[in-house]
Amino acid sequence: MKISVQNLQKIYKQGSIEVQALKQCSFEINSNEQVAIIGASGSGKSTLIHLLGGLEQATNGSIKYDETDLSGMTQNQRDDFRLENIGIVFQSFNLLPELTTYENIVLPLMLRNKKEDKKYTNNIIRRLGLQDRINHLPGQLSGGQQQRTAIARALINKPSLLLCDEPTGNLDKENTKTVTELLFEVANEFSVTLITVTHDENVAKRFSRIITISDGILGGDI
Repeated sequence: MKISVQNLQKIYKQGSIEVQALKQCSFEINSNEQVAIIGASGSGKSTLIHLLGGLEQATNGSIKYDETDLSGMTQNQRDDFRLENIGIVFQSFNLLPELTTYENIVLPLMLRNKKEDKKYTNNIIRRLGLQDRINHLPGQLSGGQQQRTAIARALINKPSLLLCDEPTGNLDKENTKTVTELLFEVANEFSVTLITVTHDENVAKRFSRIITISDGILGGDI
């Protein structure tokens, strides 16, 4: 699924003050590419991920997945498109504390009343090393295990695109390395386009393509 972003702009209003989080961003990403978007805190990275994932509406510009344009959709339509096509991994894991690891992983299927592919689910769980943790609650998991659960949840709907917002931001050095390796491995195994935003240059260097962002403006590839 090719991604084409043209003149993307996002303005937040704080009373009478307008804050431009993104300013006329344009880029393309081909199917199955593995791209890091790097920038300092407050540079607009998370805003970009939220727009790409359909979590927010752009002020101006377009985001096209092949010929499907998110910018012309309602929020409900964007939600439906995301659940069918996009997996998102957040820095803070966003697991529901009252659900087990397994229940958190299959939650997107439940939201869509979609039948579970047991073989696929078991493959994801095995691939991410969660076989012995499927009945544990998030509070009983380490940070690395929680993030692996979040990755499994993001993959459960067989997405074409995996968006990661600082996926190693809350992890120590060892877990950062483990989770980064797993992202590449599952992206390759399940033929998923991978876009990861990060402020960690060591993580970004592992990607085949790096796009910079500063003060809401995208720079060139490095």
